[in-house]
Amino acid sequence: MSQNTQNQAPKRQGPAGGPMGGPMGMGAPEKAKDIKGTLKKLLKLLSPYSVALFFVLLFAIASTIFTVVGPKILGEATTILVTGMMKQITNTGSIDFDGIGNIILLLLTLYVISALFMYIQGYIMSKVANDITYKLRKDLNSKIERLPLAYFDKHNYGQVLSHITNDVDAVNSSLSQGITQLITSGTSIIGILYMMFSINWQMSIVGLLVLPVSVLLIGLIMKFSQRFFKDQQKYLGMVNGQVEEMYSNHVIVKAFNGEAQAVENFTQYNDELYDSAWKSQFFSGMMQPIMGFIGNLGYVVIAILGGYFAAQGTLTIGAIQSFIQYMRSFTQPIAQIAAQSNALQSTIAASEKIFLLLEEPEEAPDTENALPIDDIQGDVGFAHVKFGYNPEKIVINDFRANISAGQKIAIVGPTGAGKTTMVKLLMRFYDVTEGAILVDGLDIRQFKRNDLRTLFGMVLQDTWLYNDTIRENIRYGRLEATDEEVLQAAKMAQVDHFVQTLPNGYDMILNEDSSNISTGQKQLMTIARAILANPKVLILDEATSSVDTRTEILIQKAMDILMEGRTSFIIAHRLSTIRNADLILVMNLGDIVESGTHDELLAKGGFYANLYNSQFEAGEEEFA
Repeated sequence: MSQNTQNQAPKRQGPAGGPMGGPMGMGAPEKAKDIKGTLKKLLKLLSPYSVALFFVLLFAIASTIFTVVGPKILGEATTILVTGMMKQITNTGSIDFDGIGNIILLLLTLYVISALFMYIQGYIMSKVANDITYKLRKDLNSKIERLPLAYFDKHNYGQVLSHITNDVDAVNSSLSQGITQLITSGTSIIGILYMMFSINWQMSIVGLLVLPVSVLLIGLIMKFSQRFFKDQQKYLGMVNGQVEEMYSNHVIVKAFNGEAQAVENFTQYNDELYDSAWKSQFFSGMMQPIMGFIGNLGYVVIAILGGYFAAQGTLTIGAIQSFIQYMRSFTQPIAQIAAQSNALQSTIAASEKIFLLLEEPEEAPDTENALPIDDIQGDVGFAHVKFGYNPEKIVINDFRANISAGQKIAIVGPTGAGKTTMVKLLMRFYDVTEGAILVDGLDIRQFKRNDLRTLFGMVLQDTWLYNDTIRENIRYGRLEATDEEVLQAAKMAQVDHFVQTLPNGYDMILNEDSSNISTGQKQLMTIARAILANPKVLILDEATSSVDTRTEILIQKAMDILMEGRTSFIIAHRLSTIRNADLILVMNLGDIVESGTHDELLAKGGFYANLYNSQFEAGEEEFA
């Protein structure tokens, strides 16, 4: 089957295209609607990796514990050093360098083991995260292939693409880094608290009193600055959108002298972005100095208390040093948990969108006892076909027609008559609401969809070619075709002549939007693709209105070769091009209002005659 569809670029994502971000996780993370349900699905997704996750947990906790005990052991070295210096001053002894050396060796051993454990848990978690994201992308891609066309009528391509890229990346990032970060941060907080209280409970309470003050001030700043982060993300999306539109439509902008307006719009969005960005960054930058100031106040109090306890002989210098190190380390895991909690909310929201897509209703399954298509000749019948995209709005009321194999059928009518809908029903992109579409007298629902669609070849007005050689673009009609078969199809479609004039001929690579060949040349290539597919039934969306007369003659000649001996449906735009059709079906408001040959319909002087005459009176104006 040769299917040519409009090459659509992904839609631009606006401010909600991804999670907001800011230093230390500030901003407004996107939130899931069903957090509990989404978490259950995530856990189910992780369940096959439970053993690996257990070892990740084990190594993460062990690595953190080995790191946390370091300052207390180092404090003992400081105590030995200070005690030794005092003994030297009083000539009662010397510094125990062996003891200090043993402590340093122990510390190095602990830190090496900690780093090794961290490397192991990072390796395991990265493997698990990438396995899961690989599976998610694979499942999403397979799901998209099974979704009905109705889904894509309601969702733009940018949204679907965002699920496979942005949302899956968010899950990967959270699994590979966020989970282990939460584990190590939580373990660090518990370990540091334990070490602080083991040194001195009075100083620990004083140190903990600093936290509520810090949290209160940071909360006030975050609440005040949140709207600036929202505005920053909003206007960043507007700036990106403005630039994208101007670059992708620069010819139109220049043709209508829209440069000044474009610059004015960009300047307005850029000014708003600048204003919100510097304010959000300013308030974000205030957090660290405020935390540092409050922390320093706590250190002053702790230093005074430590000095007092040291003077009383209940606390050593090394213990005070260890306590201060723990105090400095205590706020870091708290900040990390705060940051990861925001990221986790965004990840759950992304996961929810992924699961919602994976749970979307799929096309009705093919019949179990599907009929073969080997002996299909190409007779097509429409038996009282009724169809609506939704039950409240029926667009095809009672379509009836019988077409013999090899006939050339034109479908004409004004916009909204239902011409394109009939093609979608014929290809089973949608199933009829009532009635049936028959091929050789057999209901098309008795065939597998993939088998059915191999019977059809499509040449649409909007061509689709991809970034590869001309040869491979033609071969897309039948992937197993030989180079000789590709060349033969190209010659029949009048493609070979212009390809010989191109650099590298059939090996010339088309660029992303195929702009390095003309519109007419693209259309001829899609006809060559359809010839190579060798379908029983053709669906042609006439595509000669936007090309010059000479190219139109070439395209018409190629289409005549393509239609020879095949049942052909032509969605006609210019009625002058379908005079030789074996049968013309005139549609209006979902029904066939007239049928016959060109001469017969003109002689009737009815709906078709009015359409035909009005086109010439309006100078070949299109009605479809």
